[in-house]
Amino acid sequence: MPLGTLDRSPPPFFKQGPSALSKLVFFSALAFLLMVADVRFGITQPLRAVMVTVLHPLQWIATQPVSAAQGASAYFASLTQAQADAQASRLELSRQLVRGGQVEQLAFENQRLRQLLELRGRLNTPATAAEVLYEAADLYTRKVIIDKGQLAGVALGSPVVDAAGVLGQVTRVHPLVSEVTLVVDPDLTIPVLNVRTGLRSVAYGDSSGGGGLELRFMGSNTDVQEGDLLTTSGVDGIYPPGLPVAKVDRIERRVETAFARIFCKPLALAGGARHVMVLQPLKDQLPARPPKEEAAAAKGAAKGVPRGKEVQP
Repeated sequence: MPLGTLDRSPPPFFKQGPSALSKLVFFSALAFLLMVADVRFGITQPLRAVMVTVLHPLQWIATQPVSAAQGASAYFASLTQAQADAQASRLELSRQLVRGGQVEQLAFENQRLRQLLELRGRLNTPATAAEVLYEAADLYTRKVIIDKGQLAGVALGSPVVDAAGVLGQVTRVHPLVSEVTLVVDPDLTIPVLNVRTGLRSVAYGDSSGGGGLELRFMGSNTDVQEGDLLTTSGVDGIYPPGLPVAKVDRIERRVETAFARIFCKPLALAGGARHVMVLQPLKDQLPARPPKEEAAAAKGAAKGVPRGKEVQP
């Protein structure tokens, strides 16, 4: 057979189609485009919500062995430890009874003073009880998943607290579960108030991964001491004022810089919280702005006048 009549094309089994480099460039560009579109427009949020809802029963089944083991461990606790806990509880109850009488007296005096000064009372923040299901599988963030979502009335941005203080904030809500970013996450900030001095500042999650908080941009001569209690200031419109956040743990004042490094220890159990309370954001409880003031603010903003300095007619 002459050589010119032979079919020199490879069989279909060995045909590769586009080159590997072309596929890499195409899928890399497609992945980058999808990431930008998701961050900018949130196009994958409905799909993510559906997947989380569908996978929720499987996640619940996967966590049952851990819950059963923890329940068995608690059931077989020693009798001596239980008696010691009961004795400590009785002593603490006695102390709380004494303090309860003092608190009632102080509350009565506070009410009389507020009536005298015609001050508005504290906001009564609604709360929803929730349970931490598991910690999010992300090495670069500190987040947990709780078993309450949109169907339970959880709103985006809701503060989350445990028995000791502020645990974090709801940053993503699904129908059945919600994602909570902890206070020790580097991307979370909380306006705080130093109870001893009344100084306001902002607490950031420790970027070094030490599991603490840090007060930044504080002068070296700022009146801050180790052991100072930090609570929420309430100026951000999210966290109700007076919630415990952290205590000052360590202060580093350096000669070469004008700012001090202030490290704080969170009061909430960021790494072991089980039962939490989801609070309603403070902005949902504040009264609506008067129409005249809103119109004046919009008019001042249109003229370039800073908010709060509008010229009244």
